[in-house]
Amino acid sequence: MRKLHNKELGRKTIVQYRLSEKAPYVLVLDNVRSQSNVGSVFRSADAFLVEKILLCGITATPPNPEIRKTALGATESVPWEYFEKTAVAIDILKKKGYLIIGIEQVEESYELQNFLPEKDKKYALVFGHEINGVSQEVIDMCDYCIQIPQFGTKHSFNIAVSAGIVLWELNRNLTPTPLPRERG
Repeated sequence: MRKLHNKELGRKTIVQYRLSEKAPYVLVLDNVRSQSNVGSVFRSADAFLVEKILLCGITATPPNPEIRKTALGATESVPWEYFEKTAVAIDILKKKGYLIIGIEQVEESYELQNFLPEKDKKYALVFGHEINGVSQEVIDMCDYCIQIPQFGTKHSFNIAVSAGIVLWELNRNLTPTPLPRERG
């Protein structure tokens, strides 16, 4: 095996990214306080061809040096919009036909591995504050909530880690790709 060079990775240009068919996901950040987390979410959103990120409440917006540090340019490729109130963003998404999915531990939540996205639907995935999670006001507006199964003592992931896990799993279930045959 040989590590691939950057020029061999098939990276899209910003123009190619913008012209690419997007995954049916909008990410909503509900009062995320860490600018590094915001940047990391941008980077994962770029990797999974997310349609857009909505930054709400106290969530920082580009341009911002801390966001730039972890986003590594993804703020230039992934469209974003700011809303002072998360509820306003959710109302707009609902009117556009998005199903609102809170990523939160709540009564009657679905475990991530049991939630199968439908190809003909659009989803808004709501991630919350690092300590307080998604606000109850926003939970009340959600169509469903998903939780990531956890087995240790903390029962919480960093929001940027949660976004990566959820995007990976939903993308995997939306467009399954077989693994290559074994080497040998």
